[in-house]
Amino acid sequence: MKTILPYLLLLFCGTIYSQTTISGSVVDDTGQPLPGANIIILGTSTGTVTDFDGNFSLTYSQNPPFNVQASIVGFETKSEEVTSNNQVLNFVLKEGTSLDEVVISASRTPERIFESPVTVERLGLKEIKNTASVDFYDGLENLKGVDVNTNSLTFKSVNTRGFATFANNRFMQLVDGMDNSTPALNFPIGNLVGMTETDVLSVELLPGASSALYGANAFNGILFMRSKNPFDYPGISASLKKGITSQKAAGDNDYIDLSFRAAQKFSNKLAGKINFGYLQGTDWAANSRVDKNSDGGTRETNINYNGVNVYGDLVSANLKDVAKILASRGLLPNPALVDLVPSVDVSRTGYDEADLTDYNAESIKADWGLYFRPWEDDFEISYVGKVGTGSTIYQGSNRYYINGFFQAQHKLELKNDNFFLRGYVVSDKAGDSYDMVFTAANILNSWKDHNTWFGEYTGAYITATLAGATDAQAHSAARAQAETGRYEPGTPEYTAAFNRVIKDPSFLTGSKFQDASKYYHTDANYNFGHLIDWAEIQVGGSYRKYNLNSFGTIYTDFDGTIDYSEYGLYTQIQKNVELNDALELKLTGSIRYDKSEFFDGFYSPRISAGLTVNQNHNIRASVQTGFRNPTTQDLFIGLDTGSYILAGSAPSNLERYSRPYDISANGQLLGQPSSITQTAAAAYNNSYTRAAYLNFKATGDASILADPESIGNPSLVKPEQVTSAEVGYRGKFEHVIVDFSAYYNSYKDFISQNVVYAPFYGTVGDNSLSVQAMANADFKDYGIYTNSEADVNSYGASLGLSTKIFGGFDLSGSYTYAKLDFDRSKYPDFVTNFNTPEHKFKASFGNTELFKNFGFNVAYRFSDDYYWEATFGNGIVPEYHVLDAQISLTVPSLKSIFKAGATNLTGEEYYTAYGTGFIGSMYYVSWTINNL
Repeated sequence: MKTILPYLLLLFCGTIYSQTTISGSVVDDTGQPLPGANIIILGTSTGTVTDFDGNFSLTYSQNPPFNVQASIVGFETKSEEVTSNNQVLNFVLKEGTSLDEVVISASRTPERIFESPVTVERLGLKEIKNTASVDFYDGLENLKGVDVNTNSLTFKSVNTRGFATFANNRFMQLVDGMDNSTPALNFPIGNLVGMTETDVLSVELLPGASSALYGANAFNGILFMRSKNPFDYPGISASLKKGITSQKAAGDNDYIDLSFRAAQKFSNKLAGKINFGYLQGTDWAANSRVDKNSDGGTRETNINYNGVNVYGDLVSANLKDVAKILASRGLLPNPALVDLVPSVDVSRTGYDEADLTDYNAESIKADWGLYFRPWEDDFEISYVGKVGTGSTIYQGSNRYYINGFFQAQHKLELKNDNFFLRGYVVSDKAGDSYDMVFTAANILNSWKDHNTWFGEYTGAYITATLAGATDAQAHSAARAQAETGRYEPGTPEYTAAFNRVIKDPSFLTGSKFQDASKYYHTDANYNFGHLIDWAEIQVGGSYRKYNLNSFGTIYTDFDGTIDYSEYGLYTQIQKNVELNDALELKLTGSIRYDKSEFFDGFYSPRISAGLTVNQNHNIRASVQTGFRNPTTQDLFIGLDTGSYILAGSAPSNLERYSRPYDISANGQLLGQPSSITQTAAAAYNNSYTRAAYLNFKATGDASILADPESIGNPSLVKPEQVTSAEVGYRGKFEHVIVDFSAYYNSYKDFISQNVVYAPFYGTVGDNSLSVQAMANADFKDYGIYTNSEADVNSYGASLGLSTKIFGGFDLSGSYTYAKLDFDRSKYPDFVTNFNTPEHKFKASFGNTELFKNFGFNVAYRFSDDYYWEATFGNGIVPEYHVLDAQISLTVPSLKSIFKAGATNLTGEEYYTAYGTGFIGSMYYVSWTINNL
């Protein structure tokens, strides 16, 4: 034993320190290198990625034999056996079709798009590299069935299957599992504080309801953005884009977009990465002077002018009412002069949007992460931090300059191939953001308060009329008198007033937003597929707590933060049944229970079946339900927009919002006090409908308000539900790939924002005092949140075709049809915000290897005209045609890709929403280095 033991110890130590080195390359079936391909020792977490030339080298602390696998998105996976040290492996991967790409989002488990139980769209590394758009997020515009509404240069809102404004709270956006909706606004603000392009691994998009697995906000679609894990993608990458934006209103302006990624695999246990992104440009200027109050009107032709992108002119008053007030205060020499004044509305002279913002568009974001694999296998513990700040324009009820907005996210996650447990917090700060409409109105008010201005206007009108002027001449003279001393943009007086107003958080005198809201979220999922043979079963759940803190500028949190919570639990079972050699059936069933502390719980089931025929054809059908809890704004907003007051309908919110109002002279003659305080409860308990009031105003017929149908009194908001049925087909033919889907959505308790009018005195339906209050303009209008009794349905279909022609040219196209099924005549006050074109067509044509290392891509989009309706304004969005193009040159010696591109190449400016700036063209060159 003494003789043998040293040899045994030597053999044991030799086994412990055994090392096998392998090297090789990964190319496609045309011989082109595939940088970024994953090389992994099967059954372990040991691996590497190929460099820019498709080469790799890997050392493994075990003796052969073992198997090595090569994989990359868009290509078939291949494995080889290693039998000796220093073995060279040269992988040739065959390019797959788009249907062969693997997605995770549809079922929370890896599966090919081909067999996914629901519609799913995807952008992988190849598509991101070759997109004709200026960046990967803009590239979503080219996906089938997807609308991207451009709010501004750095804020775009994704919309699938309709019912969306820029505040798209029916759509969820996840970045590595974290919801990046802003706590204050309760919806994603594009990629302003999202991901850097150099770190994007893939983007998946699920149109339609996904509540069964993802909860309340995944109501009309969900976007998944996944980043590169530093264990799999170590190295340094950088991208620089430089160019110009070109628009008639704003001219030609510089544009720069820089991103940087550094990732290091320190060992098989520890890895880390950092990312940084910077974007700066000039926003699309909005300069429409179309009059909201009359078709084709101008300030010269309409005394009550209210320009689309002219602000402050929303402040208006009835001249007759002003004259009566002046007479009651003894400010007219003869009360009989009131009879000279017509009962017409007159608005103040506003300021153009360009006078209220510098149109600076900026985004600065950074993130970092540490990843720990204690047992060198698939179990991973990670911490990720993300921060972002920027400036952009957001259009909601008004136009807002989001200046210095800041958002932070911190996540801790434990996961392996079968489970995850993550918790994260999202917080934001409003920075120096302000409301441009209130900025203009309060600059006017600080120069000459509204009462004085309208008093001077009325007095000058009477004087001119007595002097023999015509009505038009009298109005002209009155405006000239009232405008005496006006603060003109560029003057020291205007600049001082502007700076004072945007720093004042009281909307009575200022326009600044304040916010420091946050939410805490945790979710978990366990897949029992590795433990159960007959089916794959998953269970999971989530919990979220909101902490609203706008200091009373957005929400009714005047006296402290508003806290509330919600949770959900779900399970899914998935079973593959092989019927025969040619037929395979995949059945999926899932159900989720969600509960908000304000509402009863909801169950959201989903069932689907997919039949695969001869491995090349898949037919699927599914029925699923979704629900959406009212948002933080639906519940707790209390915001005076200038047009009306937005009043959330949480029971505790109704009395929290209150304002004092003056009573007209006629009202005082009825025995009313000179002023009252009204709460938001009046909007829900004592109000008239918008249609009834407008009809009464136009006709003066008091019987209109006597009709019981004129009573508003909307019910308090509750969760919204949808039932969605979908069928689809995916097929691989010899040269053509087909992807077709059709759906029908039926909504119940559809959440909508309507306008009602609450009189300062009287009770609606009394046919007397409340009617007189409306006639005397003694009322306040409110934007309220409620559920409609209307039947709201929508349906549509999408067809995508792709093929290769002339050998290596990629050609694809898609057509999407979307239709709203709703009786507008029966519910004239109901606003659906469908905001979706009926017909869309998209096509792309390109070749990644037109000749050695040179490629190109051209993308075309067509949108039918459609009607846009939102709180800022309603109007037709004309049809548009957009052509984007890019060329790229790969230089392997520099590990670089050079690119030149243009968006909206034809220069025909267009817009996707009423009230925004026209979208011009962008021209750019870029240099991307991938030192993997």
